[in-house]
Amino acid sequence: MKVSIVVLNWNGKEDTVQCLKSIGKLQTSNYTVQTVVVDNASTDGSVKAIKSLKVKGLKIIRNKGNLGFAGGNNVGMQHALEDGADFVLILNNDTRVDKNLVVDLLKVAEKQPRVGVLSPKIYFTPDFEFHKERYKKSERGKVIWYAGGSLDWKNVLGHNRGVDEVDIGRYNRTEETDFATGACMLIRKEVLEDIGLFDERYFMYLEDADFSYRARQRKWKILYAPPAHIWHQVAQGSGVGSGLNDYYITRNRLLFGIQYAPVRSKLALWRESLRFLITGRKWQRQGIIDFYLGQYGKGSWK
Repeated sequence: MKVSIVVLNWNGKEDTVQCLKSIGKLQTSNYTVQTVVVDNASTDGSVKAIKSLKVKGLKIIRNKGNLGFAGGNNVGMQHALEDGADFVLILNNDTRVDKNLVVDLLKVAEKQPRVGVLSPKIYFTPDFEFHKERYKKSERGKVIWYAGGSLDWKNVLGHNRGVDEVDIGRYNRTEETDFATGACMLIRKEVLEDIGLFDERYFMYLEDADFSYRARQRKWKILYAPPAHIWHQVAQGSGVGSGLNDYYITRNRLLFGIQYAPVRSKLALWRESLRFLITGRKWQRQGIIDFYLGQYGKGSWK
C-alpha cells in the first residue's frame, strides 16, 4: 500500500522543515510513503532548506505562482495519483505529527471500503492555544482544536467540535462527521477519482467543507478517527482576524452557502451580504463584491 503525503509550502520555511522532520519519524510498517512538498513560489529560501533535509521519498514540486491552498494541494494530489498512491494525506505545513498517525488512520480506513476521508484528533501546538492563559503548563499540548466538525446550516458556518477543551478522553470514539479538516485529511484514491480534487474557486478556506460535502453526496463516509492525532500551530500562515481572513471567508461562505445551503439560509446570506456591503470591514465588502462579480480563485486579494 502506498501513501503520498502532500505538504503545501508558501514562505513557511521553518514550519515546513519542522513538519518534514516529524514526518521522517512516522512508523511505516504496513505501507510505503512518499512525501510531496508543493511550493507556491516561495521567496524565503524554503526550497533550498527543504532540499537539504534527508527525508526518504521526498519530492519537491515548484509552482510558478501562488495557487492558494486548493490549487497548490491539487498539484500534489494529481502527482500522487499519477504515481500510484492508494491514499493521499493532505497535511498543513504548520503541523507536527504523531509517529503512529498514518498507521492509526489506515487501521480505520481498511475496515470499511466506503470510508473515503478521515481526519485525526488535532491539538493546538503548545503555546499556540487561542486562550493559552487558561491552561496549566501540564495541559499544553492536550488542548483540542478539532475532534470532528459540524456544519451549522442556519448560519452557514463550520464548527470544530471540542475546540479549546483540554482532552480528558471525551472524544475518543471513531465516528462520522460533517467535514474533515484540510489541516490533516487522509483521502482514499477512489474518492479523488470519483469526485475530483479541491474546487479551486475557493483558493483558501472552505475548500475542505466543499470537498467533504461532495464526497458525502456520493455516499462516501467522512470519519473523525482517533487515536490518530497531530499538533497544529493554528492560522500561522494567514493570521486570525486579518484582512485575508475577512476576504476569503466572506466570499467563500457565500459561494458554499448559495451552492449547498437550504433556501432559507440562502435568503439569510443574501440579506447579510447586503448589510456587509454597507457596514462590513474593507475586505469583507470586497469579498461580497467579488462573489457577485464571479471573481473567484485568488480574486482581489493583494
